[in-house]
Amino acid sequence: MNDRLSRRAALVGAASLASTLSFPARADWRPTEQIKIIAPAAPGGTTDLMARMLAQHLQTTWGQTTVVENRSGGGGTIAMTDFVRQKPDGHTIMMSNPGPCAVAYSIFRNLAYKPDQLQPVSNLVRTPNIISVHPSLPVTSIRELMDYLKANPDKVAYATSGVGQSPHLTAAWFLQLTGLSMAHVPFRGAGPALTAVLGGQVPVLFDNLYPSLPQAREGKLRALAVTTKQRSFQAPDLPTVAEAAPELANFEVASWFGVMLPKGPSPEVLDALNAQCKAFLERPDTLARVKEIGSVTDYGTPAQYAAFVNAEIEKFGAIVRKEKLQMDVN
Repeated sequence: MNDRLSRRAALVGAASLASTLSFPARADWRPTEQIKIIAPAAPGGTTDLMARMLAQHLQTTWGQTTVVENRSGGGGTIAMTDFVRQKPDGHTIMMSNPGPCAVAYSIFRNLAYKPDQLQPVSNLVRTPNIISVHPSLPVTSIRELMDYLKANPDKVAYATSGVGQSPHLTAAWFLQLTGLSMAHVPFRGAGPALTAVLGGQVPVLFDNLYPSLPQAREGKLRALAVTTKQRSFQAPDLPTVAEAAPELANFEVASWFGVMLPKGPSPEVLDALNAQCKAFLERPDTLARVKEIGSVTDYGTPAQYAAFVNAEIEKFGAIVRKEKLQMDVN
């Protein structure tokens, strides 16, 4: 009896930490009201897409209306600041990405939340970032882009989905390693950034593979490279950044999109949502769509996802420190 009580106390205590384990035996919790999934980005990007796909799955499985609320701004931190104050009862879910969940801690001086106020549930997918240019820019490769930047110092700008998002830090690291410079033009999400580059307002785009790759296939963008060590199976002819120059040999960045809750969910809530993440990633329609956008599935336990996020915080923190990039959330 004492052993059982001690074990239960340990499990309940662990549930309040970001490194909480998964409990497969308790997946029978179900929501009792509408579910809200927060997408800390504008419509049109991968964060938004994954939130809407998961919402459809949860609504079908649990029979409760599930809505997506897009809240962009501050690199996703505005949405996250409000999210950590929500009840951890499973009815408000965050579609996490590297910006507010890994980069923000080192980049923003006045950040109003900390990693231990979040409960990682599971990662969902990983996807390469991609570097593209408007067809009017006379470059066709990363090497040509580097040469163009050398010949035109401080005359080229690049767009991203926002300060502190993974594409922004991808660009910052690229510029650090090459010793080059470009002006950063942040937008409130991937959709607006893409629109600006398609319209010729900004010549260079750092983005997730989706939605840029379809635009490149149609000739509206010129794709230069992906940011992972391996080429994307969706674009095998597109080189990696690491192939471009010796100074970029260790360059590797991927964006990721997963599920988080506010700190302190019960083991039943945490386990049920983790089980639904797994079920969602095993659906044939999910697998087909994930493949279509050039991503790979990346399910894990809460403990595994917490460890992964902590490692990403360290990686991006090193880039930010070298960049000496500090700012306030607006």
